[in-house]
Amino acid sequence: MAEAWSLRADGVALHIRLTPKASRDAVEGCETLADGRRVVKARVRAVPEDGAANEAARRLLAKSLGLPASKVNLEAGATARLKTFHLTGDPAAIDAKLRALTGTGPA
Repeated sequence: MAEAWSLRADGVALHIRLTPKASRDAVEGCETLADGRRVVKARVRAVPEDGAANEAARRLLAKSLGLPASKVNLEAGATARLKTFHLTGDPAAIDAKLRALTGTGPA
């Protein structure tokens, strides 16, 4: 089964399903959507207005993965629940952190 992220030469493309206006900020593992795509589930307290939820998601991912916020950038899905973030850095190291964070274990 495909992962919720893909390795690139300069980092990782991470696909998430974001829930704004939640009671807490959290990354909650992976899920498979109805169309078979895998995503990481995340929730943030911020509202989806003026990019606040996107920025909260960016900072949550950075903190959860131990990356500088400048290394986490929204690539697609600015106005959708399904988003793609580009995580810049060593792909193998980021992959290992994602597996630990989501509980998916080694490849």
